[in-house]
Amino acid sequence: MFDLPLLTILLLTGFINLVGALAYAARIAGVRTRRIAMSFALFNILVLFSRTSNSFLGPFLAKRIETRIHDGSGLSLFLDMQFVLAAASVATLVGILLVPTGQRMFTAAIGWYQDNRSTTRLALKAVSPTGLHTLRQSLTFPSLSHLRSWKMPKGIGWGVLIANCLAQSLLAVGVVASLYAGYLAPEFRVTASQLSALINGFATILLFAFIDPQLSVMTDDAVEGKVDDADFRRAITFISLSRLAGTILAQALLLPAAMLIAWFAVHV
Repeated sequence: MFDLPLLTILLLTGFINLVGALAYAARIAGVRTRRIAMSFALFNILVLFSRTSNSFLGPFLAKRIETRIHDGSGLSLFLDMQFVLAAASVATLVGILLVPTGQRMFTAAIGWYQDNRSTTRLALKAVSPTGLHTLRQSLTFPSLSHLRSWKMPKGIGWGVLIANCLAQSLLAVGVVASLYAGYLAPEFRVTASQLSALINGFATILLFAFIDPQLSVMTDDAVEGKVDDADFRRAITFISLSRLAGTILAQALLLPAAMLIAWFAVHV
């Protein structure tokens, strides 16, 4: 049976995680063009669409749980949540594979914007035949030749990768687990839904206090020529893969996290 609400949730989840994975393409484009601020300014346009999608995702998930509670069909709800996390993993993988294409597109957009300086015209150009032609020319598969037998790049250690994996898993599972906890403890489901902020807050601290500064310093070093292009791309590859591993780990964390949140909602 065709399930349009679930398909909508999966598409929104996929788009949000796809944009997140393409953030690395913006970094590479910024290093290549030596215009870091411009690359992130253009990437933030995509982030606006991603955050708009995220604002719809929460209510759609909440509505699905409310419906399952009322019609007594909650046994399949855990599988629905797993599908949501699987969509995040698939979209992240697609985003990683599209990083070289995204980097070329961002590079082209930065060059065009420098000459024209109009966001509206840039958006119109992106959907024009010329923009679609640029997209076709930019399509390329990622190359693993720069990994050099998977040697860890200078400036990025296992601690950063593990922290990024954990942070991404918590971000992926936070809202989903808190909403599923509302099904496990329906009388406290509003409280449970609010507890996602604690999980996401801890993950955000990990990202902005420990991971992003490391990657930002390496980005600056790459712009200044202190880190060569191969090392920088290898670091991006490792960070991207740790992000993917985090979305996969979220599958294993879903039930324990939901049960823990449900317990807190009832007893705290």
